[in-house]
Amino acid sequence: MIYDSHTLQHLTHETNRLLPLAQSTPICADENDMAQLREILHFHEHRYYVLSAPLIADYEYDQLFKWLVATELQFPEKRTPDSPTLRIGSSLNSQFQTVAHLVPMLSLDNSYQPEDLIDFNRKVLELSGATQVTYCVEPKFDGASISLLYENDRLTRATTRGDGVEGEEITQNIRQIRSIPLQASFSDFGIKQIEIRGEVIMSKQSFDAFNRELSAQGSNVLANPRNAAAGSLRMKDTREVARRKLDAFLYHISYVLLDDTNNIQVQAAVAKGKQQLATHSGSLELLWELGLRSPEKEKRVFENINQVIIYCAEAEAGRDNLPYEIDGMVIKVNSIDLQDQLGMTSHHPRWAIAYKFKARQATTQLLGVEFQVGRTGAVTPVAKLAPVSLGGVTISSISIHNEEYIREKQLMIGDRVLIERAGDVIPQIVQSLPELRNGSETAIQFPTHCPVCKSELFKEETEAVWRCINIECEAQVIEKIIHFVSKDAMDIKSFGEANVRKFYEMGLLKDIPGIYTLPLDLVAGLEGFGRKSIDNLQSAIEASKQQPLHRLIYGLGIRFVGETTAKTLANPITHLLDYRNISEEHLMALEDVGKKVAASIHAFFSNPQNIEMLEQLEKLGVQLVNQKKEVPASGALTGKSFLFTGTLNQFTRKQAEEMAEAQGGVIVGSVSAKLNYLVVGADAGSKLEKAKKINTIHVISEEEFIQLIQTTQNNAPA
Repeated sequence: MIYDSHTLQHLTHETNRLLPLAQSTPICADENDMAQLREILHFHEHRYYVLSAPLIADYEYDQLFKWLVATELQFPEKRTPDSPTLRIGSSLNSQFQTVAHLVPMLSLDNSYQPEDLIDFNRKVLELSGATQVTYCVEPKFDGASISLLYENDRLTRATTRGDGVEGEEITQNIRQIRSIPLQASFSDFGIKQIEIRGEVIMSKQSFDAFNRELSAQGSNVLANPRNAAAGSLRMKDTREVARRKLDAFLYHISYVLLDDTNNIQVQAAVAKGKQQLATHSGSLELLWELGLRSPEKEKRVFENINQVIIYCAEAEAGRDNLPYEIDGMVIKVNSIDLQDQLGMTSHHPRWAIAYKFKARQATTQLLGVEFQVGRTGAVTPVAKLAPVSLGGVTISSISIHNEEYIREKQLMIGDRVLIERAGDVIPQIVQSLPELRNGSETAIQFPTHCPVCKSELFKEETEAVWRCINIECEAQVIEKIIHFVSKDAMDIKSFGEANVRKFYEMGLLKDIPGIYTLPLDLVAGLEGFGRKSIDNLQSAIEASKQQPLHRLIYGLGIRFVGETTAKTLANPITHLLDYRNISEEHLMALEDVGKKVAASIHAFFSNPQNIEMLEQLEKLGVQLVNQKKEVPASGALTGKSFLFTGTLNQFTRKQAEEMAEAQGGVIVGSVSAKLNYLVVGADAGSKLEKAKKINTIHVISEEEFIQLIQTTQNNAPA
C-alpha cells in the first residue's frame, strides 16, 4: 500500500479536521465524514503496524476509532464491510512470508477513566451471572506484539501481529532476543504445542544508548522505544537486531495442545498443566517457571474492581520508575473458564480491557518561534504551537534549546510535530514530520543580534548557545533579579516573578540592589498591596539580609555555580570580596571546581560592575561576611564525597544529600576522580556511564546508600 504525497497531505488534513469533532461530538452524523473517517483509520493503521512510523499519537488514533465505534452502534446500517471496527488489525508487510496464527490476535478495548473500569466490571458480571469476579492486572507494555509457537519444547516459529489473523514470520530475528528461550520444558506439564503472545520492547537505557549512537553517526534519532522495537523486528540483518538489545515480555497463552499419550507419567504432567492453566495468573507462573519472562513479578490479583482502580492509579504514578515504557495496565478476568464463557467480539475479548494512562505524546503544528533572553544572556528559541492537550495540560509553548537542536530535529515553521510530556518533565518536541510538508513551511532564522537590546550575539567555540554579552540588557537584569529573590537563593517571599516584572516595568526596580531600596510607599498604592502585604514584603526583604553567604553566592547567578558549588565557595573565605584576589588556579583546588567553573567565578569577581554591586549590597545591610562558616560534620563518612543521579524512590535528592552531609559526607556536582560514591536511582544517564570508566568510584544503589547510612548511624558512639 503506497500513498503518494498528495494523498498523504489530504489524509493528514482530514485527520486534523475530524479529530476535534471526535473529541467534542458523540457521533459522526455526516456520511461523507464517516467514509473519510474509515479511510484515515486504515491509513494510520498502515503507518503504525506496517511502517512503524506513526503520524499521530496513540491517544489520537483511539479517539478517532472510538468515534467510529459509537457512530456505528447508533447507526448500524451505515457500517460498511471494510470498516476498521469489523476487522482485527491492518495490512501485512510483503517483504516477509505470512503465516496464520493458531488463534486470531485481537486488540483490547481501551479505557481512560475509572468509570470505564466500573462499566467493564458491570458487563462482566451481567454476562457471566457472577456476583464477584477475580481480576489479574499487569502492565501494558509499549512495544511490538509477537506470537511464539513452541512444539515439543522447541521454538519453531515467531510472527508479528500482522492483521491479527496472519502475521509476518520473523523467527530468526526473535532468536536474537536473549530473554526468549529457544527451548523450554513444556512437556513437564504435558504440553505438546503452545502459542504464546507477548511484546518485544526496548528498555529506556538501551533506547537512549541507541539514539546516542544514531546521533553520533549523523542519523535521525528514533521517536520512542516502541518504534525502535517494531522497526527492529522487520530488519533483514539479524546481527543488527542483536545489536539493538531488545527484550520481551510474554503475557498470554492463546492455544495449548496437550499430550494425549496413554501413559501414567504423561497424564500426571497433563493434570499439573491443567491446574496451572486454570487461571491467567497461573499461566504467568507457568511461563516464569519454564524460563520465559512473563510479568509474573509485575502482576497483581484482586478480588474486586475497586482494588483494581486503586492499583491502576498507583501504577500510573510510579511508571517513570520502571526501566521500560508502559502506557497503561491490562485487566483480565483471572478464571480461564470464565474467559471462555464471556467470549469475544470481532474486535476484542470481553474478558479483558486496557486502562490507558494519560497521553504522553500528541501531534500539533509549529506556528512560530520566539527568542527569549535568560539571566546569563543565553538566547533560547521557544516554539509556539497550536494549543494541544497532553497529560491533562494544554501546551502551546516548548523550548527548542538552541540552533543545533533545531537543525538536529529538522524543524521548520509550519511543520506538524510530535510532542511528548513524560510525567512532570517539561514537554519536548520528539520529531518533526517532514513527509507532511506541503511547501508552505519556512526555515527558522536564528537572530544575529539580541532580540531585546539589539547587541550582537556571541557564541563560544565549545558551546551550542548564542549569548547576549551586554550585562545591562533589560531581559538579563529582570531574570537575574527573579533568580536572586527565588526560594533557593535569598528566599524573599512575596517577591515572585510577577512582582519583579511589574515593579521593573513601573520603574520602581532597576537592579538587584534596588530590592533593598524599593519605595514601599509607592508599592502600597498598587492594587493587591494592602497593609499586611506591604508588612510581609518588608519583613522578607529585611530577613534576606542575614541569609547564609552560600545563598547570596547562589543568588548572584554566576554561570556554572549551583547550590552545591555555592556552599563550596562560601566555606574557605571570611568575606565574599576576598574572591577579588583569588586566582583561577587556587579556585580549581576547591572541591568540584574545574577549569570552566573557575574561569567563570574569576571573571565575575574581576568585573568592576559586579564588585560595585556587591559593595552597594553591603552598604544596604546585606551580609557579605561569612558569619555562619560551616564546620565539616563529623561522622563515619567525613570527607567522603557523594553524587546522586537518576530518580530516587524513597527520598527526594535533597533529603538524601542532607542524610550524607549529616554523617560528614560532602556533596559534589559532577563525576570526577575525586568522587567516592555515585548513588544511582532509576533512569540514570551519562553520569553513570562516566563513573563506570573511573575505577575508584563506588557505584551504589539507593538501597545500598540507605544501608551505608544505617551502618554508620549504628556504629556511632553513644
